Amino acid sequence: MAVTETTPERKSKTRSRESPIWHVIVLNDPVNLMSYVVMVFRRVFGFSAERARRHMLEVHRQGRSRLWSGEREKAEAYAHTLQKWQLTAILESDG
Repeated sequence: MAVTETTPERKSKTRSRESPIWHVIVLNDPVNLMSYVVMVFRRVFGFSAERARRHMLEVHRQGRSRLWSGEREKAEAYAHTLQKWQLTAILESDG
């Protein structure tokens, strides 16, 4: 007679939670020229001229534009870079 060993199922005590998505938002300011803002968006994010212009117009007309979304660390780096270029940037979380 053969003996069969069974092992109990293990339940994982760790739960994988998704990290919240962070958004890089640039705010309108009365200081920077529109052409300068387009140039910054192209250099920092690699946007095409048309995409950078669309975001610049959104900032101009609505007071803000969401430029990038993703992990917090990269969002913070983008916001810091935009601030170095003298643009007002903030982070917002989905979570």
